[in-house]
Amino acid sequence: MKKVKVLIVDDSAFMRKLIADFLSEDVRIQVVGSARNGEEGVKKIKELNPDVVTMDVEMPVLNGLEALKIIMKTMPVPVVMLSSTTKGGADNTFTAMEYGAVDFIAKPSGPISLDLHKIKTELTEKIVLASNANTKGLVKHSGIGKNSAEVQQRYSKIEPCRYVQPNANSRQLICIGTSTGGPRALQKVLSDLPGNLNAPILIVQHMPAGFTKSLASRLNGLSDLSVKEAEEGDILQNGTAYIAPGGFHLTVARSGKNLVIHLEDSPQRNGHRPSVDVLFESIGELKGIHKTAVIMTGMGADGKKGLMTMKRNGEVRAIAESKETSIVFGMPRAVIESGLADEVKNIERIAESILKFV
Repeated sequence: MKKVKVLIVDDSAFMRKLIADFLSEDVRIQVVGSARNGEEGVKKIKELNPDVVTMDVEMPVLNGLEALKIIMKTMPVPVVMLSSTTKGGADNTFTAMEYGAVDFIAKPSGPISLDLHKIKTELTEKIVLASNANTKGLVKHSGIGKNSAEVQQRYSKIEPCRYVQPNANSRQLICIGTSTGGPRALQKVLSDLPGNLNAPILIVQHMPAGFTKSLASRLNGLSDLSVKEAEEGDILQNGTAYIAPGGFHLTVARSGKNLVIHLEDSPQRNGHRPSVDVLFESIGELKGIHKTAVIMTGMGADGKKGLMTMKRNGEVRAIAESKETSIVFGMPRAVIESGLADEVKNIERIAESILKFV
């Protein structure tokens, strides 16, 4: 079995040792080196050619964000950031995602986390996953999007579901599910949608508590839509995107003429809370509403069962992100291979497809 070669970049000798010890216990991983700052990390990447890099943000000489920019420009390699759960840490995390980081891990208790063992399993799993990430999708280049027709033709065997184009007065809902690589994908899709969109948007992004509020705030500033972290009792409004808060499932129910958000902390589904399946199953119970479901980059199959429920219960159009632009082609693949996707689109064409249906 070929092991995943990992380089650890952190200015704390204690953290470097702790991370290396944890990773070395996994038979799938080989720690090939470590670096004390971003500058040293860039040099070690050239020397050691790792499959994955773990990167701290706050470091002397060259910090993690600046190092990440250099790495993605000169020698793209999957990078997993180790982030603080403070607001500043969350903001840096999303900047790192924009620069090309595959994923992040929230440190349990600050820069020097003595209790790092709490995230040991998550760290090793994310590193193994990152080793298979689509690095081409991480780097912005002018070639992306030119093969959309080819992508759609390749999946033309998928039979579109029976769908009645809604009129301007029809009630409509858009629901989006995504995971690894999702923040960048959401930024692209939401920023391409108009502020006067004739539907509310419900979003599940797999992310821990403490980060979804910062994600919503960031996307709100980059989009003409209103974007917010969903709250218990929110009444759905057109032109507003609601992001499920980390640690809570998001569901929707009728209350008179309104559609109202409910949050629950019931057990995880598919290893996640929030779960895309929980949201989609909830939406599937709503009758008389035209629905557009979108599944984008992410590991696993969360969303597939929920989409099946939606399709059994009423009108829904499903869009899946293509393999070409997915950072991790897990969730979209599950939907496509199940025959549930009506359209398969590169990320920069998904907003266009949404608008075609609403």
